[in-house]
Amino acid sequence: MSKKNFKELISQLEEIVKELESGELSLENALKKFEKGIKYASLCNEKLDEAEKKVSLLIKDNKGNFKEKVFNNE
Repeated sequence: MSKKNFKELISQLEEIVKELESGELSLENALKKFEKGIKYASLCNEKLDEAEKKVSLLIKDNKGNFKEKVFNNE
């Protein structure tokens, strides 16, 4: 699978959901689309995890200066 950006993955995932919700796919095609959707959702989660790791917070110290602090979700 080529490297797709988050926006492309979400767009394709939305398209898959529409197709599945239409009820017009055969069982075999619906399962293939569902499997592809799961892969796209997993890739989206990976990209969100990567982005979360890069997030930094700016915090003022006692002197009013801004310091960069790495975001820690724990």
